[in-house]
Amino acid sequence: MRLVSYLLDGEPRYGAAVEGGVVDLTKRIGRDFSDVKALIAANALADAQEAAAGQKPDHALEDLVLLPPVLAPEKLWCIGVNYAERNAEYKDNSDLPKYPSLFVRSMSSMTGSGQPLEKPEVSDQLDYEGELVIVIGQGGRHIPREKAWAHIFGMTLCNEGTIRDWLRHGKFNVTQGKNFDRSGSIGPWIVTADELDPRGPHDIITRVNGEVRQQDTTERLMFPFDFLISYLSTFATLKPGDMIVTGTPTGAGARFDPPRWLKVGDVVEVESTHLGVLRNTVAAES
Repeated sequence: MRLVSYLLDGEPRYGAAVEGGVVDLTKRIGRDFSDVKALIAANALADAQEAAAGQKPDHALEDLVLLPPVLAPEKLWCIGVNYAERNAEYKDNSDLPKYPSLFVRSMSSMTGSGQPLEKPEVSDQLDYEGELVIVIGQGGRHIPREKAWAHIFGMTLCNEGTIRDWLRHGKFNVTQGKNFDRSGSIGPWIVTADELDPRGPHDIITRVNGEVRQQDTTERLMFPFDFLISYLSTFATLKPGDMIVTGTPTGAGARFDPPRWLKVGDVVEVESTHLGVLRNTVAAES
């Protein structure tokens, strides 16, 4: 199932993306699930599937303002330096990491597929980072690695947009450069684990104006999905709807010589075979 969140007459709703459009599920399931996170927490995927079965689309997808599929996860974890060769891009002669690099983002830094990515007034160094995202279904603490797969509700895509010069404002953190309003995007939907096996392998590709900039596969992750779930749940209880952005391949704009920053009007596409395409156009800060 593909679960999508969107605005209708200014109000957030959710539904199932099907052939020909979107079936609105907001009032259809029979229990009061206000959003996708509530549906996940109630373990109500079967109810959603039953409600959508045989229904004609209520809306054309292109007519909707798409939102990130989970509107308010308690935690939006982001993993850095996770694909092979990413460590070498830093040119600091460091050993391969023993543990994942980790930071968090606020949802105000994310927008939905088809919505503008904002290039801020204070910087010309807006960069792209195409990534695969795990959406947690069953929560838990101290999750053993061998049981981690059962905790994945589904997957989606992220452009983990970054303001590179603001990453270096602090001595020990990258928070500033990772949290500019609407600098990144998530979507277009969640593909549930019953239709897409999180074990993969999953491909990931990023294009800017049609030019391939990043391309890789989860077979080359240094810290696979099950490891990340086990590791993160060692110190923090994972909750239904939490999202883990699992790392970007080599080829971000900062790694070119000279760097290739995003400009107003650029179109960024992040794609994976079983997840579709997350597409955004860069706009100036409004």
